[in-house]
Amino acid sequence: MITVTGTVHSALEPARAFDYLSAFEHTPEWDPGTPVVNKLSEGPVAVGHRYHAEAEFRGKRQALTYEVIELKANRITLRGENKSVISVDTIDVSPAGTGSEVKYTAEFQLKGWLKIAEPFVRPAFRSLAGPAMDGIKKTLDSLAAS
Repeated sequence: MITVTGTVHSALEPARAFDYLSAFEHTPEWDPGTPVVNKLSEGPVAVGHRYHAEAEFRGKRQALTYEVIELKANRITLRGENKSVISVDTIDVSPAGTGSEVKYTAEFQLKGWLKIAEPFVRPAFRSLAGPAMDGIKKTLDSLAAS
């Protein structure tokens, strides 16, 4: 398994930060590695809601279907899958001073024969964290200023 994690602090209050980030369809606004996310379920975010996402990895787009598998007041976990990978993404938002702290963790499990390539692709997966975390901070701070 490949684990990618990052933490950012934002001036945006925790409830607003979580409301924004838990609406997974906003992901293309802050994650350059995920340019497409379409909500497939109606209504407010809830366990069982599904999304179609397209992630860019090593110059290719990969379609994944995500499902919300956990939703708490400050935490959401989504599980995405396609023919080559299972991705479990968790976003935790907690108070930090007058703003919030956001911890994002993505765990990738390669399927089939791709498992043997894990040591070689691990750096490519880990390189996704920086731009995504920068995007979260920039977007949340922008929302705090508005």
